[in-house]
Amino acid sequence: MVQDSEDQAPSVRPSTPARALLPSILPAVVVGVISSLILVGVEVAAEQLQDVLWETVPDALGVGRYSVAWMFAVLFATGVAVGLVVWKVPGHAGPDPATVGLDAPVLPPLVLPGLVLVTALMLAGGPSLGPENPVITVNVGLAAWLGGRFVPRAPGRIWPALAEAATIGALFGTPVAAALAISELLARQESRGALWDNLFAPLTAAAAGSLTITLLDHPSFALNLPSFGRAGWSDLLAAVVVAAVGALLALCAVRAFPYVHAAFRRLGHPMLMLPAGGLVLGALAALGGHLTLFKGLDEIVTLAHDPDGWSAGEFAVMTVVKLAALVVAASCGFRGGRIFPAVFVGTALGLCAHALVSGVHPSVGVSAGVLGVLLAITRQGWISLFVAAVLVAEPGIIALLCIASLPAWLLVTGRPQMQLRKDGTSVR
Repeated sequence: MVQDSEDQAPSVRPSTPARALLPSILPAVVVGVISSLILVGVEVAAEQLQDVLWETVPDALGVGRYSVAWMFAVLFATGVAVGLVVWKVPGHAGPDPATVGLDAPVLPPLVLPGLVLVTALMLAGGPSLGPENPVITVNVGLAAWLGGRFVPRAPGRIWPALAEAATIGALFGTPVAAALAISELLARQESRGALWDNLFAPLTAAAAGSLTITLLDHPSFALNLPSFGRAGWSDLLAAVVVAAVGALLALCAVRAFPYVHAAFRRLGHPMLMLPAGGLVLGALAALGGHLTLFKGLDEIVTLAHDPDGWSAGEFAVMTVVKLAALVVAASCGFRGGRIFPAVFVGTALGLCAHALVSGVHPSVGVSAGVLGVLLAITRQGWISLFVAAVLVAEPGIIALLCIASLPAWLLVTGRPQMQLRKDGTSVR
């Protein structure tokens, strides 16, 4: 029996007319610029406070900037300051950060000032978290509030998508990262319509955000590691092994995450949980050294500047300490993201592999280590591949990473994620 031509036609998603996409350009640009300015404002304020806490004050007191006593003092004081904001400021700086990922909730405006304040305090004080999760949450809440007031006829769901894309574009200095993240989210949601129609407005916001941050700050993720030239079979083997080891190591941290979180929650009050977390982080910093403090981007530049400047044992200690510090900081109540500290963990792991086996090129080790750790921590394949590739910025690394991602993904898929439900159980 011959089927009707309509039944034989392939199933395609309908395209959106250009006239329906054009009105989204201006709101997307506005959200992109504002989101990037908020990110810049938080980071600049944090950097100024960091200089005071870690340079001006210890120099005035005549104590070592990164002496063990000073690291304990600053991290404990940071826990006290953040705990006071979480306890007393309206909105309590948002929900438990262990339950929040890059897909941020829409919070009421009352909550946002406290969240901005604790983010700046955390970035300056040294806990091993990045700005991405709280800044995305702030931008999502602000975009939803302002968009609802000034463009009430626009669909409410568009504002969080624009703010998330804009912030990711600003964080990485390119809209490519946002496009990859949003496309992965759309795939999970099984959204209707052509992919590029759905990406049009978020990509516009991401482009505006990345251009704004580029004009203001000129961000760069390339570590200027030695060029590895043409990839060989040994490079492929090294990439596969290091990525798998990174994924397994990070999965250990993910497995411990709900138990560490539950231990801090038993303290029952932010003025106990956060100062206690600060003391634990101080002990970890004393063990791993000052390079294991902060979000980690400046510190990986220091490591990459001299890949042979530390022994394999020292790199291993920094890897484990930074990973433990990430788990503690995310469990005890500090507001922050996991991506940038995970990049430090992967970088230290890759350089450890190079120190152990000289045949592992530092560029291959670093990119593969970052890939494996990020896959386990974020469970976002495109973002993991993107970040690992831009650190090395060599075309030949992409093929190695794509192959190395396959066994690493088999190790992490279906496993618990580093994000909890409200009842304390792991998201899968």
